[in-house]
Amino acid sequence: MLTDGELQTLPPVRARPALSFRSAISLFRHSVIQNMIALWGVQIIRKILPVVTMPYLGRVLGPDGLGLVAFVQGFTTFGSLLIEYGFNLSATRELARCRADKQRRAELLGSVLGAQIGLSVLAIALSVAASRFIPILAGHTKLLAFGLVFCVSDSLNPYWYFQGMERMRSVAIFEVASKSAAAFAIFALVRSPGDTWMVLAIQAGASLCATGAGLWLALRESGMSFPTAARIRETLHMGWPMFLFRGADNLYALGNAFVLGLFASPAVVGYYAGPEKISKAFFGLMNPIREALYPRLSNLVHDAREEAARLARIGVYVMGIGGIFLGGLVYLLAPFLVRTLLGPRFEAAIPVLRILSLLPPLMAVTHSVGFQWLLPLGMNSMINRIMVSAGLVNFSLAVILAPRYAHIGMAWTVVASEAFLCSRMVYAVSSMEDFPQLFKFSRGKR
Repeated sequence: MLTDGELQTLPPVRARPALSFRSAISLFRHSVIQNMIALWGVQIIRKILPVVTMPYLGRVLGPDGLGLVAFVQGFTTFGSLLIEYGFNLSATRELARCRADKQRRAELLGSVLGAQIGLSVLAIALSVAASRFIPILAGHTKLLAFGLVFCVSDSLNPYWYFQGMERMRSVAIFEVASKSAAAFAIFALVRSPGDTWMVLAIQAGASLCATGAGLWLALRESGMSFPTAARIRETLHMGWPMFLFRGADNLYALGNAFVLGLFASPAVVGYYAGPEKISKAFFGLMNPIREALYPRLSNLVHDAREEAARLARIGVYVMGIGGIFLGGLVYLLAPFLVRTLLGPRFEAAIPVLRILSLLPPLMAVTHSVGFQWLLPLGMNSMINRIMVSAGLVNFSLAVILAPRYAHIGMAWTVVASEAFLCSRMVYAVSSMEDFPQLFKFSRGKR
């Protein structure tokens, strides 16, 4: 026991200061927090507005019309994949590393746009040629045309530029304004199943406005160096690993409505596509965390590894808890969500949504543990191997289950593929030396 004299020699215990109003305000001024808030605005518009318009479209267009729109969107997804070419990951990462160099920004902006314009021409030609062999598209030329316009305009959006600059507030304003106007236009103009084509026409117009405004702001800020053939080849080479990654991701994540449409009627596609949009909309609330952290982690991971690990660890915990909560919410509210958002003719979609409620927890782990750590580290080849294997699992199961079990079979296909991807990502990260640092423990030590 200490004497009074010894107690007087001890340093005073300082209480941890409480979080003041001023410090809270300064926290919200942090660029990562501001970008996260802006990205939430974009995600609400991109994910929630389609769900808001879905009750109206489900009742006006019916399962056939809604399924046809979903099929065309799934079909044009492959064109978007080609045009986007993984630049939303590769160019974002490159810009995050060199954003202080205006000349390099201008070169990167010019070479990415040059590459994407050439890829747009190729995507349109391939899509038109392929559409002639797809029976469900027969007689829907106008729908396909506006689907391709939306595909090209949305893919050319310089989203990657503002993400790499960590200035998402600018692009968020354009996204919110254009997508909100599109939602109002859908309510005002789409009146019958014959107006199915108008849904994609309105979306294409909104996308053209947002992309035009984003390009204008990016060019005004950084300028653009005219892209030479050599720079375009270099940019395509830089984006190739991420193109493979995005290709596999889209194969099992976004193209399932299209694959189902090859074996089933438009109505069955609608029974699957509606719940898929609802489930993805719920998980979309988590995307801003990942997208806000990605450029910052890409910037820190080589020079401040410990700080990068701390930031990634926060992302893992927040997304994991959020994914479990959202998945449980979707499962419990499935009957209410389907009847409210899709209408009484979509009762067959309720079991599909309950199956897809497993996606938010799985995707939260996949994106936070795998993508938030492996991508900033540049582990492109490892990720591509995992993604391609998951894509093959998805396609194989879809071919087996979709013809026999229709929308139910496709729902289980997606969940099984995501579970496979999640387990592979967790195993890959746990095998790395950085794994103890990421989760703040040491092997063999307490």
